[in-house]
Amino acid sequence: MKKQSRFPAGWDEARVQRVLGHYESQSDEEAVAEDEASFEATTHTAMEVPVELVPAVRELIAKRKRSA
Repeated sequence: MKKQSRFPAGWDEARVQRVLGHYESQSDEEAVAEDEASFEATTHTAMEVPVELVPAVRELIAKRKRSA
């Protein structure tokens, strides 16, 4: 039986440590600036979705990716 990875595809312990290092070394001001910049991006958006609709939204996104 194949052992299942603790990490998502493309991730490993080294990558996790690099990401943690990035966020743990940020000042509060840098963290706020990064958060604010993410909301100014024109290629992505953030929105609230009722929990019960999350599976349907994920399926719509998956269908779009498959057709692209």
